[in-house]
Amino acid sequence: MKVAEKIEKKINRMQEGTTFKYHQLGIASEEYSAAAKAIERLIAKEVIKRISTGIFYKPKKTAFGELMPREAEMLKPYLFVQNKRIAYITGTALYNRMGLTTQVPKIVKVASREKRITTRVGNIQVKPVKSYVDVTNDNYYLLELLDVIKDFKKIPDLDKVNAINYLLNIIKELKEKDQSKLIKFALQYPPRVRAFLGALLIKLKSKRPIDSLKQSLNPLTAYDYGISKEILTTAPNWNIK
Repeated sequence: MKVAEKIEKKINRMQEGTTFKYHQLGIASEEYSAAAKAIERLIAKEVIKRISTGIFYKPKKTAFGELMPREAEMLKPYLFVQNKRIAYITGTALYNRMGLTTQVPKIVKVASREKRITTRVGNIQVKPVKSYVDVTNDNYYLLELLDVIKDFKKIPDLDKVNAINYLLNIIKELKEKDQSKLIKFALQYPPRVRAFLGALLIKLKSKRPIDSLKQSLNPLTAYDYGISKEILTTAPNWNIK
């Protein structure tokens, strides 16, 4: 089968709105020159569109015209390397997706420990944030929760009561092994994160041992989150105010 036919067949099987790179097309190294020409022809026919150098997408066609891929899909090529997750979206973009803020950021932050991801994808400007632990597909959703706790005081127009209830509900639904991982990862985060997580777990009467969180904190340090005991009854026990 010719390279052009192979590529077209692969793209035809993709869902609309999917982003991809060359390596996802199953192209051998000696076929890259022919592949580049085939890709350019498909772009000219508007079968696919280019997001940035080496990154493309299959547009979704609707009655109202073509739709760009969702933000997360546009950034997907930067979040994975060879199908291995190395990064995740954080900051205001994450908190907007979670429903914790109505603000839509002009800059999207991407957290990774492996590499600094700085780019522009369409209208999205991406800036790097250092992840506290190695990012994988099995832990990024836990790191997202810890980021909410870390940035709690800085999240725009945050309703603190609703946000705490959100965190309590999410943590409550986690499996016990995931709660244990959450504690383990929190030990790599700033002290205020460990204190806040400890207060949340005590509130939930979690069965997970949290001694490591308590022992990692300076008993004389207070953590200013603007959270009263009326909002979180266990906050004073962890020097949260």
